[in-house]
Amino acid sequence: MKLQDTLSNSEQELNISKNIKIYLCGVTVYDESHIGHARTIIVFDVLRKYLEDKGVRINMIQNFTDVDDKIINRANKENTTADKISTKYIENYFDDFDRLNVKRATNYPKATEHIEDIIQFIEKLISKESAYVSKNGVYFSVSKFSEYGKLSKKKIDELQSGSRIQVDEQKNDPLDFAIWKFTDAEPSWSSPWGKGRPGWHIECSAMSVKYLGENFDIHGGGRDLIFPHHENEIAQSESCTGTQFAKIWMHVGMVTINGEKMSKSIGNVKSIKHVLENWGPNVIRLFCLSGHYSKPIDYSEDLLKQDLIKWNQIRLVYYELMQIKYFEQKIDVISDIEKQIYEKRETVTIKEVCNRISEERKNFDLALEQNMNSHLALQAFYKIISFCLTSEHEMTEEAAKQIRPEMKRMMDILGLVLPEIIPNEIIKINNLVESRNEFRNKAKENKKFYEEADKIRDQLNELGIETSDRLTKTVWMYKEKIKQTLKIS
Repeated sequence: MKLQDTLSNSEQELNISKNIKIYLCGVTVYDESHIGHARTIIVFDVLRKYLEDKGVRINMIQNFTDVDDKIINRANKENTTADKISTKYIENYFDDFDRLNVKRATNYPKATEHIEDIIQFIEKLISKESAYVSKNGVYFSVSKFSEYGKLSKKKIDELQSGSRIQVDEQKNDPLDFAIWKFTDAEPSWSSPWGKGRPGWHIECSAMSVKYLGENFDIHGGGRDLIFPHHENEIAQSESCTGTQFAKIWMHVGMVTINGEKMSKSIGNVKSIKHVLENWGPNVIRLFCLSGHYSKPIDYSEDLLKQDLIKWNQIRLVYYELMQIKYFEQKIDVISDIEKQIYEKRETVTIKEVCNRISEERKNFDLALEQNMNSHLALQAFYKIISFCLTSEHEMTEEAAKQIRPEMKRMMDILGLVLPEIIPNEIIKINNLVESRNEFRNKAKENKKFYEEADKIRDQLNELGIETSDRLTKTVWMYKEKIKQTLKIS
């Protein structure tokens, strides 16, 4: 498998014959997670699920930054504690991403639970003269790391202006950054140098090394973290350990809105809760995977509507494949016209189906193995969906048996989820749909039967069932509780 490595600016081979260790920078828990966070985490979720499908064991660590100025400021504004703020938004995070069908990481370390590890990490840096104590805190000395800027491709002399570096007269150099900040305000902890709290960058270095070792396979996050966060992580980690930090640096492109970065000051931030309520988890996942992960993607209602159309097609095929056996058993109850169409059909051959599935499976896997081209993987998946839609009245149960496992495999990797059909409900729902259709057919001769058909329709609605009339059958599906709806055809 090949992945784009930001450090080398080239595709690097990921050896998937062994266990893979991944560190993914998580969220700073001072507010609701947004669609930008969702895209990054969904991309890594698909990477993980694909590797696990290939039998690779994954150790994925995703941190929570639960001590930060933003959290403290939010706590002060709401007259509460930083701990209560971070606890609230961590709980909300899990609620959002569980609903998005993101598999939970192996571990979710919090900065506040690893203060001792951070202090020990800083002590090593000081002992190696890569960090120093000043009046305001402990700083990493950028000049002591000759390769500073190698990830972001920024040159030290171009950074000297300090345009993005906080000015502090106590620093030896404007580029030096805080790894321990002195303060008596809570939250704070005792340290050998004075009471305070850790800097943002040092938290990830200490926790990634603790859980994954000094050298691991993939370090990931959004592209906005390349500088200064990941640049500083590399500098302090490699200065501390004397070895390469991460083998591959994988960065996900931003989600923009009308070409602009999401910003609270502009008021264009789309929370995960908002998009879940309006579009549902599967449409969000299709949207986040619809372009190459390394490129920006623009959030728009039009794109989401297109993904909703595709999702409804996927749903229709899924349920139709699940119900084909029933249709074949109930051929005697369909109308004469439908029966004529059904009996004259030329069914798809098993060979044709197997060849199509084999080809698209190969295309799907190849797309993901060549730098996680999820948009190309989706194309292969959609070709199977399209094949099923165009072959719907030629499809047999034997053919469906070949398609269902591969469709499920692809959906599992993509993280697309539909409710399982409960066996005890199948007979009940099928009987209701069959009765409704009988009354509708009778209503063509006597309109009084429309009332009976409507009563059954109401019963199906109460069960959360919607139907789609196909050429020779009626397919039923569980409804989805989202605001955006489009008629399935």
